[in-house]
Amino acid sequence: MRATTTGGGAVEVTRLALGCAAMGNLYRPVTEETAHATVDAAWDAGIRTFDTAPHYGLGLSERRLGAALRGRPRDTYTVSTKVGRLLVPNQPGNGDDHGDDLANGFAVPATHHRVWDFSADGVLRSLEASLDRLGLDRVDIVLLHDPDDHAEQALREAYPALERLRAEGVVGAIGVGMNRSALPARFLRETDIDVVLLAGRYTLLDQDGLAELLPEAAARGRSVIIGGVFNSGLLTGPRPGATYDYAPAPQPVLDRALRLLKVTERHGVPLRAAALRFPFGHPAVVSVLTGARSPEEVRDTVEQLSRPVPDALWDEMRAEALLAEDTPVPVAVPSSKWSPPPAT
Repeated sequence: MRATTTGGGAVEVTRLALGCAAMGNLYRPVTEETAHATVDAAWDAGIRTFDTAPHYGLGLSERRLGAALRGRPRDTYTVSTKVGRLLVPNQPGNGDDHGDDLANGFAVPATHHRVWDFSADGVLRSLEASLDRLGLDRVDIVLLHDPDDHAEQALREAYPALERLRAEGVVGAIGVGMNRSALPARFLRETDIDVVLLAGRYTLLDQDGLAELLPEAAARGRSVIIGGVFNSGLLTGPRPGATYDYAPAPQPVLDRALRLLKVTERHGVPLRAAALRFPFGHPAVVSVLTGARSPEEVRDTVEQLSRPVPDALWDEMRAEALLAEDTPVPVAVPSSKWSPPPAT
C-alpha cells in the first residue's frame, strides 16, 4: 500500500485509510470480534492509517481501534482522531442512561452526551480522554471536527491550542474534518493546518471541493484526505431507496448516479472502483478514507482500488457532462503493471 506524507511532511498516510465510525456501531451493532477482524484485514492489506473520533459511538470506536492495534509497533501506523465534542457522563436516574444514542446515528447505550467545545481547554481535555480510550501515548493527526457553527471559536481558541501541541511535538499534524468545503478553505487561508479531511464533497456526484478548497490546498502545499467517496452508499449500487448524504437520494441525484453506472459498465469497471479512484486525479489528494464494518468490506475496497480504470472512461463521463471538462482525473496505470491484491 503506497504511502505519502501530509502537507507539513511530519506524518505518513497510506493511499487508502480505514474510517472507524462503523466500529462505533454506526446505525447498527458490530461485534467486538468483527471490529477487531476488520482492523486486522486492513492491516493485512497494507493499510496503516486509521481515523476515529469521540463522536463515533460515544468513544466506542476509539476503544475498539486501540484494542485492535495493541501489540503492533507504534511507529508503523498513523492514527487520527478529532476534537470539538466532549463526552459528558449522564447522571444516574435522569433517564438518559436508559436510552440509546441512535438519534446521533450510533447503536450504543446513551451513557454520555456530547457537548460542543472548541475552547483551548476543551481541546486538551478531549485529546487526553481520547488517548485514554485508545490506550496510546500519542496520536499522529488531530482534526477539528465539524466546527460549522463554531467557526470563530475554533479559529480563535481551538486552532492555536493545536498549533502549540504540534510545536511541542505532542502531535504530528493538525487540521480540520468536515463535510462542507468553504470553512476548511478558510482554515487553509488563515491558519497553518497540515491537512483537511473532506467528506462527500469531492466525489463522482459532488465536486464542490474543487471550486476553492482543493486549489487552495495545492497552492499552499497542504494535503487533503477524501472521505465519503460513495456518498453514503449511493455509488456502491444506485437504486431507488439508496441513501445520499445520509438520507434517501433525491430522484435527480439517483438519475445521475444511474448514468454514471451505465458509463462504468460500458468500460467493464465497477462503479465503486471508479468512485474510489476518482479523487486521486487532484494533486492535493493524498489518501481516500473509507469505512468498513467487516473484513469482507475491507478486502473488497482494496480490490476495487486496485482495478485499472481506463482513460476512456473519464473521457466518456466528460462527454456525457457527468464531469466538467476541466475536472482533473487520474491517469490510467498500464494493465501490465497491475496485479490484484494478495489473498488474505
